[in-house]
Amino acid sequence: MIIDMHCDTISEIRHRRAGGREDCVLRENALHIDARRLQENGYLLQCFALFVDLRGCGAIDGQGFWQPDRAWEDMEALYRLLHRELEQNADLLLQVTNAQELEQCRQTGKVGALLTVEEGGVCGGSAERLEELYNMGVRMMTLTWNFPNELGYPNINALDGRHGYASLFQADAVHGLTERGREFVRRMEELGMLVDVSHLSDRGFWDVAETATGPFVASHSNARAVCPCVRNLTDEMIKALAERGGIMGLNFCADFLRTLPEGEANPGRLEDVTAHALHVFRVGGEECLGLGSDFDGIDTNESLPGAQAVDQLWDALKQGGFTERQLDKIFYGNALRVLGTVL
Repeated sequence: MIIDMHCDTISEIRHRRAGGREDCVLRENALHIDARRLQENGYLLQCFALFVDLRGCGAIDGQGFWQPDRAWEDMEALYRLLHRELEQNADLLLQVTNAQELEQCRQTGKVGALLTVEEGGVCGGSAERLEELYNMGVRMMTLTWNFPNELGYPNINALDGRHGYASLFQADAVHGLTERGREFVRRMEELGMLVDVSHLSDRGFWDVAETATGPFVASHSNARAVCPCVRNLTDEMIKALAERGGIMGLNFCADFLRTLPEGEANPGRLEDVTAHALHVFRVGGEECLGLGSDFDGIDTNESLPGAQAVDQLWDALKQGGFTERQLDKIFYGNALRVLGTVL
């Protein structure tokens, strides 16, 4: 079985349809993920992110935050698209909002679809909108993407004038959560929504660790000691995440797996994913590692070109020294535990 904590497939389908590709659907497509491949390759659950890029949704206010007057509407459009696709693929997919529905997927063979939001700025700092997301079935949210918002600051900040290759290696240890961000973390825990720290600044990570009382996740982040990109977690972060009972999902983005000189092609290699998995295992133990492919939100990793290839990662990790029991935890068990706790 497989649980993948992050993909951007719904946003990519919407993007392609906007470009005239009305035939791009979730059931079968040429993207990294479609419903048929998920079922045929043993997926128990796929987390589908409703990803909103704030750049197209508003303007910057005097505090340096986006005032995304259309961000909520963009999120709602993605939500409607996903729900239409779920209805049209009810023979293959089942929306999951609680542990009982996840168990139903195990019994029926359907693939669970768990809704997440990638970009807490869609709420505009409104607790009422956060609760609306929960009522819509959203069960995980990244507090930021690559822009500051009312909740906090990211490590890669597209507004600070250094967005690009250099910004991948300069972490923000100063700007963390706002007070509203801390309030959101507390309210998300009360509701039963997973707090996701992928994209969040280094300071923000520690603010979440200080504020949260239960497990939180880094849905699609790797190990910074192996690849120094600031989208990855330091060893201290990995230990803190493990101690809290949280997990991090291996991200298949080649540039988050291995550092090459700027401009040099980085096609992606299975041995790089294995190196990150082994490092996280050594630092945080076998309970804190899962999968967070970032499929359809990244350039194709030639060694892992889509859902149909994830079994090759199983083989690579087994050759790297993981036991089948440990692989079961990485591929679904650890995520199942955290979801069962929070949902």
